[in-house]
Amino acid sequence: MDFNLPEETIAVRDLVTEFSKKNIEPIAARIDKEELFPTQIFRELGRLGLLGLTVTEEYGGAGMNYLTEGVALEEISYYSGSFGLSYGAHNNLVVDNLFRNGNREQKERYLPGLVSGEKIGSLCLTEPGAGSDALGGMLTTYESRGEKYEINGSKTFITNAPVADVFLVYARSGKSYSAFILERNDGVETPKKIRKLGMKGSPTGEVVFRNVIVGKERILKGEGQGRNIIYQGLNAERAVLAFGPLGIARRALDEAISYSNQREQFGKKIGEFELIQEKLAYMFTRLESARLLAYKAAIMVGEKIADPSYAAASIMMASETATQIAKDALQIFGGYGYTEDYPLERLLRDAILYEIGAGTTEIRKVVIARSLLKR
Repeated sequence: MDFNLPEETIAVRDLVTEFSKKNIEPIAARIDKEELFPTQIFRELGRLGLLGLTVTEEYGGAGMNYLTEGVALEEISYYSGSFGLSYGAHNNLVVDNLFRNGNREQKERYLPGLVSGEKIGSLCLTEPGAGSDALGGMLTTYESRGEKYEINGSKTFITNAPVADVFLVYARSGKSYSAFILERNDGVETPKKIRKLGMKGSPTGEVVFRNVIVGKERILKGEGQGRNIIYQGLNAERAVLAFGPLGIARRALDEAISYSNQREQFGKKIGEFELIQEKLAYMFTRLESARLLAYKAAIMVGEKIADPSYAAASIMMASETATQIAKDALQIFGGYGYTEDYPLERLLRDAILYEIGAGTTEIRKVVIARSLLKR
């Protein structure tokens, strides 16, 4: 088995690392404190070819795989978890979704702007009364109006909603579910930005549709295909987003190692104490285990191996690992870790989101167990 990343993936990783260190790291604390989404930096990622990594060159993309996209997300999340979350939501939930399911006309119309960073994308699925039961509890509706459709309803906890230009919106008509491509100037409203515990620089908000009228050319993959689009996209979503918490966890571990080599108590570095060494050993082992599983899941999705257990397991393990490592790192820092003078408290707050967003840990367990039982 070859555990080395492909050369093209390493090249992307190095490019993202260099860019993030120069542009994101200096303002990471400000992004969190001021709930800032640096739009200009986001657009610069597009100019560097880092948006739409899985999109073919025909539509302005790089024609790469999910593993490369995940590795890029890990590097960005290492410097800012919230900016990484918005990057992942745009790249995978919207851009890759459109590339996989859109027809030629839709891809030619929307992908170039999204890939270049000129446009920002947002996926709209969760509703105030429908989170884990996203389909069964969906109240956003669409109705046929001759050659057009009318959409009414609302969504909540939508990543990138306050700044988005293009919205992928799921709605139902009776037992039929469809996905629509909407633009802000169609009448899409984003009345409320939601304030959160963590991921403060990733703008999250409510989205409202009041008698929004669009033509049939805005339906993704055809009427009634919404359910299939959701389920077919979940594996890619989980496999790629698993790399977000990996970046957060790796940053927390690096901070803990550095601090353990500097901080002195009782006349020696705290890294010489066995209890600290035990924490570091477990942190390293958990991180590397989670990364290997994430690599496998991303490769499986890229090879179209339809086994949802690996993608669900990868994000479950990565998210729980990130929370635990961030918590252990904060403990190593002691009182300093609890202050805003160091990034540990931010890393912990950001890590927790991945156990809730993109499908909760509990739902992931159900997916894994059902897949195992079905086998």
